[in-house]
Amino acid sequence: MIDILNKESKVTLKELELFYYLCDNSHISQLAEKLRMSQSAISLAIKSLEKKLQEPLFDRIGKKLILNERGRIFKEKTYNHFLALKDAENLFKKDKVSGILRIASSKTIGDFVIPQIIFDFLTNFPNTKIIKDIQNSSEIVSLVLSGKIDIGFIESQSLELNLIKEEVASDRLIVVSGDKKLSQKVFYIDQLFSKKWLLRESGSGTRELFLNALGSISKELEIFMEFSEFEEMKTLLANNPDALSCVSKIVVEKELEREELFELKLRNISLERKLYMIYHKDKYKSALFEAFALFAKSRFRSYDI
Repeated sequence: MIDILNKESKVTLKELELFYYLCDNSHISQLAEKLRMSQSAISLAIKSLEKKLQEPLFDRIGKKLILNERGRIFKEKTYNHFLALKDAENLFKKDKVSGILRIASSKTIGDFVIPQIIFDFLTNFPNTKIIKDIQNSSEIVSLVLSGKIDIGFIESQSLELNLIKEEVASDRLIVVSGDKKLSQKVFYIDQLFSKKWLLRESGSGTRELFLNALGSISKELEIFMEFSEFEEMKTLLANNPDALSCVSKIVVEKELEREELFELKLRNISLERKLYMIYHKDKYKSALFEAFALFAKSRFRSYDI
């Protein structure tokens, strides 16, 4: 491993910070705009870091910077130490919570819960940045395990031993239709199998819970169409009375209130679930990490979902 403790190296926290930024987004122009720095200043800082380490950390391919094998190992070996140094630096600042946090959430949480939580957190902690992504639950587990994100919010339980899982809220799935007449009856779920079912893609926590709740009869259900965007699903349901879907009630609350969509009453099936916050068991818990985790958990508890 490169010796970064060499007296003549004098690697700065700023150089390291820019390096970690570029590991996740190699577009210097975008980074310059985000940080309000010139592209040349960023390029000089990275070249200075590479000169001190006596090895290139990126491959220059056209106008792109591609993290190379030495850059990947350098990040792996130094990132947690960098976070600890930043945390120590922040102890001497009036505002101790600062820095960048990377999170990912499943579709339901990401579209309907997390945005307001992030907005309120940034309002309270202006020296922070939250980089948010939306993925299905299985992909979020992989991102947390690989260290690509700091915190994940998922809609399904995970048995991964290297994850810490904290329950943050309860949720209820419902079957919805654009046909008001169906909402006036009570059904066993298999009585609805002849309808055109619209479900989320494989890997979705919502889809996983629904199919697991069906048990052995799930193999009898024909999925007519998969969707990734809720607005797509809502439009299809509203325009096709023979179509059904199963989603979190929070997704269609407004449409239910306006009677654009309708909840179907079901017998003998439970569609309750827990929502979880997950992070790696070896994750370094910076002041920012601790502050956001506590803030998010308190806000989730205030949601009636």
